[in-house]
Amino acid sequence: MKKKIKIGNRYVGEGERTFLVAEISANHLQDYGRAEAIVRAAKEAGADAVKLQTYTPDTITLDCDNDYFQITQGTIWDGTTLHKLYEQAYTPWEWQPKLMKLANGLGMECFSSPFDATAVDFMREMDMPAYKVASFEINDIPLIRRIARIGKPVIFATGIAYLEDIERALAVCKEEGNEQAILLKCTSTYPSPYEDMNLKVIPHMAETFDCLAGLSDHSMGTAVAVASVALGAKMVEKHLTLSRSDGGPDAAFSMEPEEFRKMAEEIRIVEKALGRVTYDLTEKQKKSREDGRSLFVVKDIKAGEALTEENVRSIRPAFGMHTMYYDEIIGKKARTDIAKGTPLDWKYIV
Repeated sequence: MKKKIKIGNRYVGEGERTFLVAEISANHLQDYGRAEAIVRAAKEAGADAVKLQTYTPDTITLDCDNDYFQITQGTIWDGTTLHKLYEQAYTPWEWQPKLMKLANGLGMECFSSPFDATAVDFMREMDMPAYKVASFEINDIPLIRRIARIGKPVIFATGIAYLEDIERALAVCKEEGNEQAILLKCTSTYPSPYEDMNLKVIPHMAETFDCLAGLSDHSMGTAVAVASVALGAKMVEKHLTLSRSDGGPDAAFSMEPEEFRKMAEEIRIVEKALGRVTYDLTEKQKKSREDGRSLFVVKDIKAGEALTEENVRSIRPAFGMHTMYYDEIIGKKARTDIAKGTPLDWKYIV
């Protein structure tokens, strides 16, 4: 497994901060100024990258009203057709180089999800640093093959994938000489119920497929994303909008900037807390050991008097003899007078 994968000027993987991606998707509401505002909000909220989607209604589906193209899967988009939804949701291609330049100027990466060959070629012309394969495209083998050949990192959302779908997609990448794959645990319901998230898949996926793993999160709030980092997620992606009340196809499951900022802050805290596997103590912890248990004289003892359960006890603090010697010293004699409150020591014992 590649321990690290480079996306633009940043690394994703072992020893690196969790790579936080703000998905713009349809939240621009067909307003370029709003798209720019979301990019700026992403930077202020702590994102490492912004993600776009590169398609037009005609490159992703057909303008057809028959039953096959009606949205009836029990989603928030039911009642319209695929083509009509994508007319609302797509990001104009002429915006994308400008949004990428803005993101880069703010110190963020910018990449996209292509949905057909023309989109892959367009992204390649822009020299985007990574390619995201959306959940519903994980079975598009020609598309994956075309992406893999470019040699840039390929990020897979696995929301509708069976195990064999993931295996096949990764195999195609390897056939094309590309082993820079990142798998994102994803639940393709919008918003995703917490009980369907199954975050334990993240470490299992990393181990099973010997690759970096992360989370594409459509649940509400910050808890799921933060928990994923504790389980080993190296990348976290969340949709970002300026305000859910503004509406739009993705508004219902998107984060607002303050929520994204809170998530980013909590993830950075978790990263510090995870630390490393060590049983060493910090200097502060070593100092705290002084408040541990040890053997003390708890009643005055005369020279020659026996040490008993009444005059010797295990108490705090830890300046006396180790408690492991308790059974050994009970019944022995005092070498000299010992005052109450004295830390027990071998020098006092015959």
